[in-house]
Amino acid sequence: MTTTYDDNNIFAKILRGEIPAQKVFEDDETLVIMDIMPRGEGHCLVLPKNAARNILDISEGDLAAVSRTTQRVARAAGKAFGADGVTIQQFNEPAGGQVVFHLHVHVIPRFEGVKLRPHTGEMADQDELAANTQKWRAALT
Repeated sequence: MTTTYDDNNIFAKILRGEIPAQKVFEDDETLVIMDIMPRGEGHCLVLPKNAARNILDISEGDLAAVSRTTQRVARAAGKAFGADGVTIQQFNEPAGGQVVFHLHVHVIPRFEGVKLRPHTGEMADQDELAANTQKWRAALT
């Protein structure tokens, strides 16, 4: 298994401000952005600001910060979207389903009777992402 961090991955570029993103929440250690290929309404991603390929190489302190932010966002899903529940996902290495090699945690608001959309690689409408960003922000303040 490789643990080499590629500082040219898309999340590293977002963290450096080289690529725009819909920013939901930010503190000193983490950034929450909208997933541009959401599998459900409000699907967002929690990222550590420090370089970490995945859970196998992240520092304990950075993992604790990601966990705190993930819990904060998950708790806000009901207020932001009227969610009935929440799915939290985190993948490690290609065999584990990881595609972007900067640790990230998926937070997906869930609704009774509504299945997750398949991952098609199709990007969401930017206006929809912006509207969902505002819902998250209002719920997290």
